[in-house]
Amino acid sequence: MSRFLLSTRRLMPQQDFLLAGSWVTTQFRGKTSTPMNTVVMFVPQQEAWVVERMGRFHRILDPGLNVLVPIADKIKYVQSLKEIAIDVPKQSAITSDNVTLDIDGVLYLRIIDPYRASYGVEDPEFAITQLAQTTMRSELGKMSLDKVFRERESLNVSIVDSINKASEAWGIACLRYEIRDIRLPTRVHEAMQMQVEAERRKRAAILESEGVREAEINIAEGKRKSRILASEAERQEHINKASGEAAAIIAVADARARSLQAIAKSLAHIKHDT
Repeated sequence: MSRFLLSTRRLMPQQDFLLAGSWVTTQFRGKTSTPMNTVVMFVPQQEAWVVERMGRFHRILDPGLNVLVPIADKIKYVQSLKEIAIDVPKQSAITSDNVTLDIDGVLYLRIIDPYRASYGVEDPEFAITQLAQTTMRSELGKMSLDKVFRERESLNVSIVDSINKASEAWGIACLRYEIRDIRLPTRVHEAMQMQVEAERRKRAAILESEGVREAEINIAEGKRKSRILASEAERQEHINKASGEAAAIIAVADARARSLQAIAKSLAHIKHDT
């Protein structure tokens, strides 16, 4: 795990304690030696060395060459200004609908004020981790189980905002928080699986019924179009038949008219000759 105080902290034996109904494993940190005052000091990039003069804060060394007063000046803290990822241990939290979750995450931080990070809190990493855990439990207690999964991103943002309000006095900025894993009780997990399966079966039944309905509609539409086409054909047949009969009648009448005209002409010639 990354540490804020790169050269001023060492890990001590673990100890478990009860916090808000869940057991949390912590590591106590003790102080170790810091860089010795060799008068001429070279500070690496992205580090801030906090110097005390005769026991009081004096200044913060910038990266590069620095000159200190022998004996009077002492490098008290070494702070890293890089972005730091901290593993937030697994913990139990209860949602608003009384479901117990085991949840862990990763917290991304950066020191923005080395002075306050050194003198504002004894152990910044431990303080931030505990704050993240308590904030996570508080935010989860406001949400139902379904909302936790639907609004995971908004939950991360709410945790970051809450942490930044408290960590501002420590000179630390929380850049982002990511929930890494959410584990449900076995019974709840099985119930959710059954719910998912039931939802899938319901969607399958709906799709099947919609398919049957569409098929019946298509069949009925086909039959209707078939009947329409048949009636159109029958009507056209009747029209054609009527047209044929009318034409035949007209032709017969025309033939009779021509024959009558021929008879009339013949009678007229006979009468003229006599």
